[in-house]
Amino acid sequence: MFKQKMTIAAFCCLALFSCTENAGSDNNTTVVKDTPIPTFNADSAYQYVQQQVDFGPRVANTMAHDMCGEFIASELQRHGAKVIEQPVYVTAYDGTSLNGKNIIGSINPEATTRIILAAHWDTRQVADQDSVRKNEPILGANDGGSGVGILLELARVIGNAENKPDVGVDIIFFDVEDYGRPAFAEDQSGDSGYCLGSKYWAENPHIEGYSAYYGILLDMVGSKNPTFLKEGVSRYFAPRIVRKVWKTAERKGFGNMFINQDGPELTDDHLYVNQIAKIPMIDIIDLDPSGERTFFKHWHTHADDMSTIDKESLKGVGVTLLQVLYNE
Repeated sequence: MFKQKMTIAAFCCLALFSCTENAGSDNNTTVVKDTPIPTFNADSAYQYVQQQVDFGPRVANTMAHDMCGEFIASELQRHGAKVIEQPVYVTAYDGTSLNGKNIIGSINPEATTRIILAAHWDTRQVADQDSVRKNEPILGANDGGSGVGILLELARVIGNAENKPDVGVDIIFFDVEDYGRPAFAEDQSGDSGYCLGSKYWAENPHIEGYSAYYGILLDMVGSKNPTFLKEGVSRYFAPRIVRKVWKTAERKGFGNMFINQDGPELTDDHLYVNQIAKIPMIDIIDLDPSGERTFFKHWHTHADDMSTIDKESLKGVGVTLLQVLYNE
């Protein structure tokens, strides 16, 4: 995933969702009573990240990728989700044919009101932000692994809970998100080639006529002391969901992670869900509030290993998402 500056005017012809929706919901005098939620186990989420990393880099067309995909699908099934594996055959920026797979696990499949929780499960094919071994793939513990780990733990928690949330939950693991053009490539013209799995899903949803109330994307959410700024595309297409999530995090004691500060506009999986599928989706992503860099310091380097993962960060995101779901 990469940063791409985009003006709000560029979205106007595509947006269906008002920037002023539910503006009165931010009244600070309103008392919100949170519905009791089951316990999110940060140790379990951490172990899910470790299990992915143990496969090695999860790059399309590799055995590690295929094995990890099977693991993810089996875990969703083990926790009672209805699983659909959607083949994604796409062409990379350099003409490489990629055999990908979006993995969808549906909880409460009979519910008509649905919420998407998403993350990408593939990892970067090159370490183009590193000073060494630039042409080798990375482990992607945080960039890829952390979001998947949290969502697999959420599937376990909800699947084993006596009382499930009233809404249906579709956990979508997008593939071939990070197989984009390297920063060191001489030719940077044309489409950079990121987010191929989410674009494919937005054009070809796993169920004909599928729709959802809203979606939440996780990307790079497991490093120590993360700063989740209010990303620009999220603010434009789904401001009400941004407010809902950030206020929930503050009430749960994670306001130090979910910062009340606007961030840049990014090209990430949520962009195509918003633009093509017309489902309002936000992006929870670790961004640098100083503006000196865009992402966490180990982004697209070989240092993105298990040493970057912090259980408290996994807990903060997981508990916040659980509370959002159970409050619906």
